[in-house]
Amino acid sequence: MTSPVIQPRSKRLKTIRRIGILGIGLAILLGYLLYPLASHDYDLPVDEKAIQEKNTFLTAPIASRPVARQPNIVVLVADDLGKTDISLYGNKIVKTSAIDSLAAQGVTFTEGYVTAAICSPSRAGLLTGRYQQRFGHELQPVNRYPKNRMQQLLAGLFIDKQQLEFANNTGIPTPENVARQGLPLGEITIADLLRKNGYATGIIGKWHLGSNEDFLPLKRGFDYHYGFYEAFAWYTDTTSPGLVNVHHKGVMDSHIWDLGGQGNSLVRRGNEIIHTKDYLTNQLAEEAVQFIDQHREKPFFLYVPFNAPHTPFQAYKKDIEKYEAQGVDRNKAVYYAMIEYLDRAIGKIHQKIRDAGLEDNTLIVFLSDNGGATYTDATSNAPLKGGKLSLYEGGINVPYVVKWKGHIPEGITDNRPVSSLDIFATASAVSGAALPAGRKYDGVNLIPFLAKPDSATPHETLFWRAGSNKAVRKGEWKLVMNEKDNITALYNLIKDKEEKHNLAASYPEKVKDLQKTLNEWEKGLVKPLWPSTGYYRNEFDGVEDRYNL
Repeated sequence: MTSPVIQPRSKRLKTIRRIGILGIGLAILLGYLLYPLASHDYDLPVDEKAIQEKNTFLTAPIASRPVARQPNIVVLVADDLGKTDISLYGNKIVKTSAIDSLAAQGVTFTEGYVTAAICSPSRAGLLTGRYQQRFGHELQPVNRYPKNRMQQLLAGLFIDKQQLEFANNTGIPTPENVARQGLPLGEITIADLLRKNGYATGIIGKWHLGSNEDFLPLKRGFDYHYGFYEAFAWYTDTTSPGLVNVHHKGVMDSHIWDLGGQGNSLVRRGNEIIHTKDYLTNQLAEEAVQFIDQHREKPFFLYVPFNAPHTPFQAYKKDIEKYEAQGVDRNKAVYYAMIEYLDRAIGKIHQKIRDAGLEDNTLIVFLSDNGGATYTDATSNAPLKGGKLSLYEGGINVPYVVKWKGHIPEGITDNRPVSSLDIFATASAVSGAALPAGRKYDGVNLIPFLAKPDSATPHETLFWRAGSNKAVRKGEWKLVMNEKDNITALYNLIKDKEEKHNLAASYPEKVKDLQKTLNEWEKGLVKPLWPSTGYYRNEFDGVEDRYNL
């Protein structure tokens, strides 16, 4: 019988020592990977001075109004709708007759801009009349950050590598501060302003400016709320008879299908959850019609931020068949049907205003919050370059129509640059509402410009910033900068609206001039209130051009 081999004592000690060192190393590595990234360095500041100034302004008595008759104001916002997705701007497949009709009785802008290429920051600028970078709402609010380096690593390895690149954050906000991301409480919304001046105020649709109690619509100037707080919501139950659901690859879509029927995506009237089997776009139109009917005897402000045609893609088979019969693939057919539903809803609201005899005393604005979402493969924004999540024209140059019967021309096209910021300034002017002193506003009252189509341009210069992505348009020139990917691109938008020809090398002095203009604007801004989660991976002409989320 063979005796077992016994290692010398010195060898056993070495083996034990190696195992111990390895164990210590693994423990250190796991500690490093699993150590929480949450940091109070990212606590959201509360600007008590701004809140006090806001409250003082809103509660101060109104001396007098220079306006004899205050008009109703209706703002209709599409979600991720590109200009060339609708027939007004040349789409040959989707016939958006209601939007066409609105434009035929008002002014269509070819150079209508929003202040961001993504939902929440764009809405923050629209509702305050101020560049959102002035108060830190520069980046998209974040539902979830990786809690530790392990989650960061796994996200970078396995989640949407072709679509998203997650930031290597050394710290993130605490859960309490993540929950408090939203439109800063010191900001005055258009609803705050108009309610102070005697308007009934209502929001019907998507909020997406904070879901903690103090951030909700009923605390931000709105008397009436019907809609949802999140960035997205299901349009109807996914199992509804005859419904077609189209899923897209990647986490940007999968989490919508997971969460779009629960929590802050649920539809609420006030704070009460509402369950209905009707398609959401139609629900919003019906609710808007009821609001108009109930408030027709006094001035009202109605803000209808639709979520169409934002994902998830849901439409009824009977409405997509005509597109599929034309050879359109199912993905696009569902998208086009969703735009049809949006157009129909806008038509219902417009018709109600006419039927109620309010047409000559109602200012109506229609626009999109940003360009079409090219990552769905249902839209390209062509001939414009890029789309949602880019500062090229496809991401920020949007459909934009204004109608005010008897006050501005009808059926004309205006080629001057205008901004979503102008909605606030225009509403203030036509309602006779004075603005608070000492607070910088960036929009202009469009009515005098529209009344005289040959007058000066409303904006000589417009600006954009989303972290490392920046842009400025000054006259016919536009500079686009991406500090992450070291891109500097100069375009003459009069000659090259498609942004095909980068002229930076040919006009270095023009680049310097626009950079100087941009730098001067940035001096009036603050840093983003919350850190980025990463980047969306754009690629143009074979060159990576990432957008800061």
